[in-house]
Amino acid sequence: MRKKINKNVAILGFVSFLNDASSEMIVRVLPLFLESIGAGGAFIGVIEGIAGSTASLLKIFFGYFSDKLKNRKFFAFLGYAESTAAKCFLPFVRTPIGVLWVRSFERVGKGIRTAPRDALISSYTTKKNRGLYFGFHRALDTFGAVAGPLLGMWVLHKFGATQYSTLFKFALIPAILAVILVLFVKEKKFKETIKKERQKSKFKLGRKFYYYIFVVTLFTIGNSSDAFITMYAGTLGMLSITILSLWAIHNITYGLLSVPFGALSDKIGRKPTIIIGYAIYGLSYLGFALTKSANFLYFLFPLYGVYYAFAEGAQKAFVSDLVEREDARGTAYGIYNFGVGIMAFPASLIAGILYQYVSPRMPFYFGGLMATVSTILMLFV
Repeated sequence: MRKKINKNVAILGFVSFLNDASSEMIVRVLPLFLESIGAGGAFIGVIEGIAGSTASLLKIFFGYFSDKLKNRKFFAFLGYAESTAAKCFLPFVRTPIGVLWVRSFERVGKGIRTAPRDALISSYTTKKNRGLYFGFHRALDTFGAVAGPLLGMWVLHKFGATQYSTLFKFALIPAILAVILVLFVKEKKFKETIKKERQKSKFKLGRKFYYYIFVVTLFTIGNSSDAFITMYAGTLGMLSITILSLWAIHNITYGLLSVPFGALSDKIGRKPTIIIGYAIYGLSYLGFALTKSANFLYFLFPLYGVYYAFAEGAQKAFVSDLVEREDARGTAYGIYNFGVGIMAFPASLIAGILYQYVSPRMPFYFGGLMATVSTILMLFV
C-alpha cells in the first residue's frame, strides 16, 4: 500500500526546496566569485570552514532550547528568517573578507533552525516510515538544489557570465517565500514521558548514539566543501555555466533516489544503507582524484549524488532510531548536526591547503581515505 506523507512534513519539504534553491544559486558560483575578487583556494577553504563551524556551534544550543521550550516551529522560522536577512547584503560585497562575514552570518540561521526542524520532522514519524519521511524531505531539498543552479544558469546567460551580484539579488526571491511558508506548519505537541525520563539529562543519550556521532564526525573530516569540486572542474577546462549544469545533474540524481533509498532503509536498516553510501562516496572521490578528462565528470557528479541519496536521509533517521526519547530529540539532532558541522572548518581548511599547496587532486584522495576508515567503523555501531 502506498504510504501517505504527513502534510506538515510536506510543507517543511517545500520550505527546504525554496531555501535550497536560493542557497544553491549562490553557493555554486561563490568560489568563482571569490576567485574573481582575489581569493585563493586556502582562503576559500577558510570561508567555507568558518561558515560551517559558525552554524555548528549553535546547533546543540538551539536543539536543546527547542526541547526545553517545547517549541520547534519558532526556532525553525527564526533560522530561515535570519539566513534570508543575511543574504540581502551579499549583492553589495566586493572583498573576500566581506564574503566571509556575510557567509558566516547566513550560516547562523542554519545553526538556529536545523536541529529544531529535524526534530519537528521526526515528531511526525514512526520507525516504519522514518526513512521514507526523511528521504522525502531530502528529495525536495535536493530538487531545490536542482532548481537553484538552473535559475543561476538563466540569470548568468541573460545578464552576463560574470554578473554574480545580479544572481545574488534573484536568489532572495525563493528565500523570502520559504520564510513565509514556515508559518503554515502546525507543530505536534510532545508526548508526555514518565517522571523518571523527564528527570534524566537530555544529554544522556547512550554510548551507541555517541559512538555513531564519532563515526559520522570522522567521516566528515574528509567531506570538505563542494566548492573544491567546483574549482577542480574549472581546472579541467569547464566553464561556470557547464559546472552549474553538472551540479544540476548531481542533484537530480540525489533527489530522484532519496525517497526510494529512504524507504529502503526502513526495510534493510539504517546502518547497511549508510555503509553503502559511505562506500560510494569513497569511490566517487577516488574518481575525482584520478580523472584527467572533463568528460568523466558527467559520470562522477551523478555518482556523488547516489552517495547523498543513500546516506543523508538515513543518517538523520538513525538518530531517531537511537534516541527514542521524544523530549530529547532536539538535543540529539543538535549534537548530530554539531558533530557533522564542527568538522566543516578543519575539513575545508585541510582540503584548501592540500588543493593550493600540494595538488588539486589531494583533497579527493584524503576524502576517499577517511570514507574507507569510516565505513569500517560503521560496522560496529
